[in-house]
Amino acid sequence: MQLYIDGMPSIYETENVTRLFLRQVTVTSGFPRAKDDIIVARAGKYRLLCAVRSKGQCLVRTAPAEAGEEQEFALARLLYGLLSEFTGACPPWGVLTGVRPVRLVHERWNRGGDDAAVREEFRMKFLASEQKTELALATAHAQRPIMDALPPHSCSLYIGIPFCPSRCSYCSFVSRTIGSEKKLVAPYVEKLCLEVRDIAGYISKLGLHLCTIYIGGGTPTSLSADELRMLMGTVRECFDIGALEEYTVEAGRPDCTDFEKLAILREYGATRISINPQTLSDEVLAAIGRKHTAEDIYRCYEDARRAGHNNINMDLIAGLPGDTVAGFTQSLQGVIAMEPENITVHTLTLKRASNLVIDHAEDSYEDVARMVEKNSLLTDAGYLPYYLYRQKGTLQNLENTGFAKPGFEGRYNIYIMEELHSIFSAGAGGVTKLLAPDTKRIERVFNYKYPQEYISGFDTMLKRKERIESFYASHLDSETSC
Repeated sequence: MQLYIDGMPSIYETENVTRLFLRQVTVTSGFPRAKDDIIVARAGKYRLLCAVRSKGQCLVRTAPAEAGEEQEFALARLLYGLLSEFTGACPPWGVLTGVRPVRLVHERWNRGGDDAAVREEFRMKFLASEQKTELALATAHAQRPIMDALPPHSCSLYIGIPFCPSRCSYCSFVSRTIGSEKKLVAPYVEKLCLEVRDIAGYISKLGLHLCTIYIGGGTPTSLSADELRMLMGTVRECFDIGALEEYTVEAGRPDCTDFEKLAILREYGATRISINPQTLSDEVLAAIGRKHTAEDIYRCYEDARRAGHNNINMDLIAGLPGDTVAGFTQSLQGVIAMEPENITVHTLTLKRASNLVIDHAEDSYEDVARMVEKNSLLTDAGYLPYYLYRQKGTLQNLENTGFAKPGFEGRYNIYIMEELHSIFSAGAGGVTKLLAPDTKRIERVFNYKYPQEYISGFDTMLKRKERIESFYASHLDSETSC
């Protein structure tokens, strides 16, 4: 199917709305030939026109042109209605294609709107369903007091461990199987500790308040016990751990997380950990390449409690190959019964870097929306949504949502998703996002992507981070002068 867009300065929203319905679309600069399967989206001076022709079927819709920025959304709404009729689908987030729909709620509130104004904007302007509108509102309400309490000149730190025991079939992250890359692990951790010290120097010199630390991956507990001690010992030397709002470590997978490592996480200051089953079905675990069973997950969780961890997150994924609505429901009920403080439900995202796409192993995923609807079991059990984001390639344009018992909301997740302050990043694939306190402009500083590059190019990479000081100097000076 070819997509022809005319009369718009940007094709971004129109193209992305089209891909909500039809993944295999090619944008063309020239008007397609008469025999082609085509979608046309055209903005004229007085009228908007959308049309689709395929296999002898032709549908056309028109509407009056809108002024200014509203034109783009007006054309997107017209196209959404046309393609909904053409395909029979009705994506629940409407024409919203961005990563952070909850931000729109905060923006509407900041302009003086109330919940009723948010509901009207989400339904009339964005065509979002009532269910997704209420989800966005509930999430924003959970975030608001945490956002309001954020101290000035604050920041967070992310530390990345790009190693795993094995690669899951759905994974598109920068990660390496620790068995085949074992020779890289020790030099990687050594360089990582140096980078943490370097970042600590900037945070101290700039007088920033470090709120949260997050060690993620990959799988941080794929490191040996001694390597974990080395890394977390460096963190403890560089920062006042007791002053943090939150210190999260992904304990991830039970095939590399034992009681000793869980005890080390607790000893060195972690206040929140993540144990991520993804599913409690042994068959689905095997299908995605996990080398452990559901029983191992229960064992790991019990070990974490025994080691003294009192704030645990557990992840599930809706839409995994071989899973069913009944199977996903059983996994969700099983995790709820364990009573972790956080439960995060992701919707499977198919990306080119994952084996699911590389192997052309895409299955039938029409049940994934019914899986996500089972999140109502979480609210029934007292878990409330506190952060939400969406990704390109997510099945049926659905979302990833973090749920928490009241008082256990993951601060780092809110800060990074709503882009509330600078996030310093250490490790391969890391991206430091500097947020200007005066203009809210974001500048990114990229680390090398792969462990080998990170090690060999370490000095060059640290040189890039010298931009941090000049960035803050210019923006803090302008803020002070105001």
